[in-house]
Amino acid sequence: MELTTSWNEEGKAEGRVEGEVRVVLRLLERRCGALPSPLLERVRGLSLEKLEDLAEALLEFNGVADLDRWLH
Repeated sequence: MELTTSWNEEGKAEGRVEGEVRVVLRLLERRCGALPSPLLERVRGLSLEKLEDLAEALLEFNGVADLDRWLH
C-alpha cells in the first residue's frame, strides 16, 4: 500500500511539473516568439519552483535575450 501511495505522489508531482512546463512554454512563445531548442530544453529541465519563478519573471521579458539572461 505504501509503495502505491509513493508512486501516486510521484506521478502527481511529475504531472504538476509537466503542466507548468506547458503553460510557461506557451507564455514564453507568445511573449518572445519561437524559442531555440537549447532554451526549450533548459526550461523543460527546471524544477517546479524555478518554473513558477520563471512564470512570474517572463511577464517582463521583451525577447529571447531576457529568457537567456534569466536562465543564467
